[in-house]
Amino acid sequence: MKLHSRALSAFLVSVACAVTAAAGLGLTTLTAQASPDSGTSGASAHMSMDHSQVAPVAGGDDPDGDGYIPAVPQVTGVTPSWNNPPDRYFHEFQANCAVSRTAPDDPIVFAGRPGASHNHTFMGNTTTDAFSTTASLSGGGTACKAPGDLSGYWMPTLYNGSRPVLPTGPQVIYYKTGVTDYTSVRPFPKGLRFVVGSPTQTAAEFRAHKGWVEGWECGDSFKNVEFPANCPAGTQLNIRMQAPSCWDGKNLDTPDHKAHMAYPVVKPGTNDNVCPADHPVALPMIEFKMAFPVSGDMSQVRLSSGAGHTFHYDFFNAWDDRTLNALVEHCIKGGLQCNARGYDETHPAAGAVLGPDYRLP
Repeated sequence: MKLHSRALSAFLVSVACAVTAAAGLGLTTLTAQASPDSGTSGASAHMSMDHSQVAPVAGGDDPDGDGYIPAVPQVTGVTPSWNNPPDRYFHEFQANCAVSRTAPDDPIVFAGRPGASHNHTFMGNTTTDAFSTTASLSGGGTACKAPGDLSGYWMPTLYNGSRPVLPTGPQVIYYKTGVTDYTSVRPFPKGLRFVVGSPTQTAAEFRAHKGWVEGWECGDSFKNVEFPANCPAGTQLNIRMQAPSCWDGKNLDTPDHKAHMAYPVVKPGTNDNVCPADHPVALPMIEFKMAFPVSGDMSQVRLSSGAGHTFHYDFFNAWDDRTLNALVEHCIKGGLQCNARGYDETHPAAGAVLGPDYRLP
C-alpha cells in the first residue's frame, strides 16, 4: 500500500478514531441495537472530519488504496444529450427497501474500518458492513421488495434522546430522470457508489444543496433546515433529498466520493436540464423519501451525525444488471410512473416489468 504523507496522516487519524469510537460505544455486535453516539464518544469526535480528508484503505474494490475505482469498461465518446423528447410528466420507478440493520460502519467513506463512522441506518442489502464490496453485496440478501435490488442504501441514524428511531416498512427510494431527455438515461454501472450531502455541511449549505427538495417536514410544517420544534401527534418526520445523476463515465468512486458525479445544469437559453460536458453520462436520479415514526416534542431528536442540517446519505449499486436495465427502459425511458414492480396504474396497457414475486419473468 502506497500512501503519501498527507494521506498517511489522515489514515492514522481515522484509525485512532476507529479505536476510540469502538471503545466509547462499547461495541460487541453490529446490529439494530447498537449503542447511539454520545456527545463524548470517539464517533462524535471524528464525525466532523470531511470525507475528502479520509485516506482510503487498500483492499476490496480499491486494491491500490488511492481512492479511485475505475469503471471497467469505461464509457467514452458520449456527449450530453440536448434532445427534447415528447413531454411526459412522470419517468420513474420505485425501489421499496426496508431497514436491514444499524452499525457505526460506512463501506464507502471508511471502507475496511469497522466502528470508524457515526452510526448509520442501513436499508436494502442485508449484509452491508465496513468490508462490503461489489462482490459481497452481489452475493448478499436484500430487504427490498425486488430481490434483484441488492444495493446498499444508508443514512445517519435518527435518535429521540437515546432511542433510535428507525423507519418502519419499505421506504420509498425513487429512481427518476434528472435531465430533460429522459430517453438518454442509462442504468447505473455495477459497483458505482457515492455520497449525497455531508455530515460537515452547514445549515446554509444544506438549504442551498442541489439535492434539497423540501427539507424536514411534519404535519403542515415544511422546508425546515432543522427539526421542527413539535410535530402533531401521530404524524411522521419526513425528508426528501435528491442525488446527482450525471456521471463522468470513468470512475465508480473517487477519493471524495463525489467528484465522479454531478448534478445536471440548465442548457443556455432554455429551461432544459442537461448533463455537463465533463460528466456527460445521464444515470437515474435517486431521491430518498424517508419517514421516521416520531412526533410530539422534538427537542431531543437528533442525527448520529449531529443536527438536522447534517443529513446525508450513501448509495452503493449492486442491482442485478438485467433487472435494473429492464426497469430503466420501461419506466424512465418509457415515461411512466412505476411502482416497485415496474407497473404504472394509470397506463395498465404498458404492463409490468416484474412478476408478482418482483422478479423478472
